[in-house]
Amino acid sequence: MLNLFIGLDIYTGLLLLLALAFVLFYEAINGFHDTANAVATVIYTRAMRPQLAVVMAAAFNFFGVLLGGLSVAYAIVHMLPTDLLLNMGSSHGLAMVFSMLLAAIIWNLGTWFFGLPASSSHTLIGAIIGIGLTNAIMNGNSVVDALNLREVTKIFTSLIVSPIVGLALAGGLIFLLRRFWSGTKKRARIHRSPEERKKKGGVRKPPFWTRTSLIVSAAGVAFSHGANDGQKGIGLVMLVLVGIAPAGFVVNMNASGYEIARTRDAINNFEVFLEQRPELLKTITTTEQPVATAQSGDVQSSVFHCHPANTMDAFERVKTLLAGNVTNYSALEVGQRSQLRRIMLCISDTAEKVAKSEGVNRNDQQMLKKLRSDILSTIEYAPIWIIMAVALALGIGTMIGWRRVAMTIGEKIGKKGMTYAQGMSAQITAAISIGLASYVGMPVSTTHVLSSAVAGTMLVDGGGLQRKTVTSILMAWIFTLPAAIFLSGVLYWIALQLI
Repeated sequence: MLNLFIGLDIYTGLLLLLALAFVLFYEAINGFHDTANAVATVIYTRAMRPQLAVVMAAAFNFFGVLLGGLSVAYAIVHMLPTDLLLNMGSSHGLAMVFSMLLAAIIWNLGTWFFGLPASSSHTLIGAIIGIGLTNAIMNGNSVVDALNLREVTKIFTSLIVSPIVGLALAGGLIFLLRRFWSGTKKRARIHRSPEERKKKGGVRKPPFWTRTSLIVSAAGVAFSHGANDGQKGIGLVMLVLVGIAPAGFVVNMNASGYEIARTRDAINNFEVFLEQRPELLKTITTTEQPVATAQSGDVQSSVFHCHPANTMDAFERVKTLLAGNVTNYSALEVGQRSQLRRIMLCISDTAEKVAKSEGVNRNDQQMLKKLRSDILSTIEYAPIWIIMAVALALGIGTMIGWRRVAMTIGEKIGKKGMTYAQGMSAQITAAISIGLASYVGMPVSTTHVLSSAVAGTMLVDGGGLQRKTVTSILMAWIFTLPAAIFLSGVLYWIALQLI
């Protein structure tokens, strides 16, 4: 955190604080916007009191961020246009950050106000796409090349498939419970709603083991939400810091000598691999002529142009920058650190393309994946204070404004009251699905997974769905992306006119 204001004037420092406030405010909104996903079922099945449920969700959201890793964070980051990622210190990069965050905040607040369980993930991804498309149009570039299409396709697939998986798995689970766990009067209790149980037994609380399952699965949903959505906030904070305060954050200034040596070794090993398999580099090199670069010994005065054909030159530049067994990045000047980051991002991109080329076997793919991880280890990172700040923002936001969206999920999706079995099936499905997505680095929508899981249980269990509510949720799902794309694009265009 001591690196926060290194080399910044007062104006830039204030700009940095404002940008960080935007990110943390977005995460707080994300917290209370998506809190319903973790607390609605335990509240409406009377497994926990609302106040206690919200506090529990906040706590597990917090721990989810702390322990969730960074794979989702940088999956989101790599959706951004490559030219903006490589020039984050430019005014265009800063305009991108503010436009993207403001668009996400506006849409999230709007859908929360109307009680719609819209997806914060969809909002953020739409905002990123809007930035990329506007950037391409204004610079006269191809719209097709405006975004990292590989990442966009992968993320879109996860966002579309995950609600379907949630609906199917939750529906299947409630089907199994109805078939194999309802033969006796004692077992049949889990298929009652709190109101039905009160009429027959005088109490609304679920049976002990059912209640335990509901509470544990609710904690799991909160933890998974923190691990997945919290990482997105971490990625945004790092974008802001790299863009506005590159002196302290463009590379990991706290990287150990071992970590830097591991990065250097990964670069050397990748160079050897390409020297042994030169046809792979030729395969991914397009017919477009790369912009000529200066000799590698002149790294401080020349600009490196990111192109697969310049990969061998990139290796030489990194060796020059890290010559003399550099054990701490503070030994490099600020310009050299930015140059190093740019070159390593390009080498990593080349390694990914090579890994997907024809003729590369599974063992080589795994080796290239490991090399990419080592190359990026000191530039794709997050200091602990950033993780703590995002975790606190998400946790505090979780304790505010939860009631609007929770009411929609708990009362308005199904025609009948939610049974204990339905709540348990939906939450278990959501916790496992989102947890697995976080583990493999796939950003998914917690809102849509749980909403679809609840809908799946209602459909299979014979209760039916409230058409008006389901239509509103579907409309929010459909319009979130185009609305966020439009908002961020317009805001980005306005910001560029003011620069």
